[in-house]
Amino acid sequence: MLSRNRVTPAGLLIALGIIYGDIGTSPLYVLNAITNGKVISPELIIGSLSLIIWTLTLQTTIKYVILTLRADNKGEGGIFSLFALVRRRKKWLVIPAMVGGAALLADGMITPPISVTSAIEGLKQVPLFHSISQWTVIYIVIGILTILFFVQQFGTAFIGRSFGPVMSVWFTMLATLGIIHLANDVSVFKAFNPYYGIKLLSTYPQGFYILGGVFLCTTGAEALYSDLGHCGKWNIRYSWILVKSCLILNYLGQGAWLLKNYSGQLISSEMISDGFNPFYGVMPQWFLYFGIAIATAATIIASQALISGSYTLISEAMRLNLWPKVRISYPTEAKGQLYVPAANSLLFLGCIGIVLFFQKASNMEAAYGLAITITMIATSILFANYLIVHRTKSFLIYLYLAVYLTIEFSFLYANMDKFPHGGYVTVIIGGLLFFVMYTWYRARKVKNRYVEFVRLEHYIPKIRELSNDKSIPKYATHLVYLTSADNPKEIEHKIIYSLLSKKPKRADIYWLIHVDTLDDPYTAEYVVSHIIPNDIIRVEFRLGFKVQPRINLMFKKVVEDLVANREVNVLSRYDSLERTNTTGDFQFIVMEKYLSDDNEFPLWERIIMKVHFWLKAISLSEEKGFGLDTSNVTIEKFPLIVAPVPNPRLKRVD
Repeated sequence: MLSRNRVTPAGLLIALGIIYGDIGTSPLYVLNAITNGKVISPELIIGSLSLIIWTLTLQTTIKYVILTLRADNKGEGGIFSLFALVRRRKKWLVIPAMVGGAALLADGMITPPISVTSAIEGLKQVPLFHSISQWTVIYIVIGILTILFFVQQFGTAFIGRSFGPVMSVWFTMLATLGIIHLANDVSVFKAFNPYYGIKLLSTYPQGFYILGGVFLCTTGAEALYSDLGHCGKWNIRYSWILVKSCLILNYLGQGAWLLKNYSGQLISSEMISDGFNPFYGVMPQWFLYFGIAIATAATIIASQALISGSYTLISEAMRLNLWPKVRISYPTEAKGQLYVPAANSLLFLGCIGIVLFFQKASNMEAAYGLAITITMIATSILFANYLIVHRTKSFLIYLYLAVYLTIEFSFLYANMDKFPHGGYVTVIIGGLLFFVMYTWYRARKVKNRYVEFVRLEHYIPKIRELSNDKSIPKYATHLVYLTSADNPKEIEHKIIYSLLSKKPKRADIYWLIHVDTLDDPYTAEYVVSHIIPNDIIRVEFRLGFKVQPRINLMFKKVVEDLVANREVNVLSRYDSLERTNTTGDFQFIVMEKYLSDDNEFPLWERIIMKVHFWLKAISLSEEKGFGLDTSNVTIEKFPLIVAPVPNPRLKRVD
């Protein structure tokens, strides 16, 4: 297993393969997006290159690689890991967390299409395929994405082994192609002076909106933080030195090539439709086939990283009660590798829809970046609160917020120019995903108004009396309830009602299971409280937000430990079975709510609750969500009455 605190060759190679897929493929389309519809001039190219260099420095290097990676949640990163570190500080921090998570998922639907389409469109540069139609490109892209999403169910460990070597070749190629063309126009080295970037923004016609294209060079920075857990922050920090150098060299090479070959020319949309792309322009003709092949492989790797990251994001959101329960499977033994069928289908349909809607990479550039800007703003807000929690000096926190909110809101404003040109697509997708999260979160708050807890000690005599009452048929030897009571001395009134009133349930041992989701990722521990020894036992599982709650397996392990320690007798109490040392049966009771008609909600809450229960109906059931064996589960439905209707005015008439 890789050490998270030291740099290793294996860690550096994994970082190259997993961490930088998204940001590493940005040279495919950044300068294309900036120059589209503009006349090539030294002012435009040098100013744009300056903005790219300083965006990579301020946004990616300082904000993410140096600062945000400090928010290391037991080795894990990402917006939900960051939220888990600060969520107890202010309740409203859940809003930026949900906004950022939804925007990141929306970004995951457009990154694979734009990356793969940009690579495949390189075929138009090859004389043999110069007349290839855009629909042929679309079919190839859809084919690649279909195969990529199809193989997710089998696990991607076999693909992952090649990530590091392929991306090493990719970054070497980027640097080499850039260096070859630096001599085309050495004035591009002026770009290291931020003056030229500021001058472009302030004097060039519509210069401020160039930031919308420039921003594409740093869209993978958020994914970089999300992948912290794969190889540790120091491997990321050291490998970033190489990656950033290769990226800047390639951007400079593309800029020098443009100044030499297209100075004074207008880059029209027709030229781009015919395959014009500075990235492929810097390649010699004889190298194009290999270059396109490596570019395609790199974009597939970038797409894979976004897909895997989206699975992790959904899984974390579920554990933090921000997403409906969905099925998760583990196709390989690799740590952290999971497969979420519902998320896979959602992403696949989204990616194919993006490809068919926009058709060309240049059209996708118009929509790309808007959503991820929102995620970066959300991360800035959460990280500022992380600094507060760690008692950082106030003036440093205000300085951080002033610098990065200014930068990111500038990018957001510039990206808003994309809204009518396709940006609305990702905003709509992100908005729908946020609404799902908000509905799930808000409905839980509404439901909690109804949950009534009572002191367990008041009902212990009745429960013991029930257990010994031979006149009532035995319901099970071991009866297990899932309880949401954090306090071991309390229990939901609905469980007491189920036990004593609805249909008295006699059992030899009553078990209460509580699952507590912790703020750190991989904790898996339990505490046992013998409320009445060998009669009423409470088991509290303390699970990290990345740990799948496989309660059936975990509870079995707890019972085995208790039996081994002679803390409980699990044998059947039936005379004929006890003589043969037969283990008694276990029966789980799951309390399932349904929305009663006897509620009078305000309009907005009524909508929230209706949507919540609709999502609940199409998502994973409660018992499957907790990993229970459905053959041993009884579902008890009870009405959810939060806002009861006032007593009707009835008058008796004889």
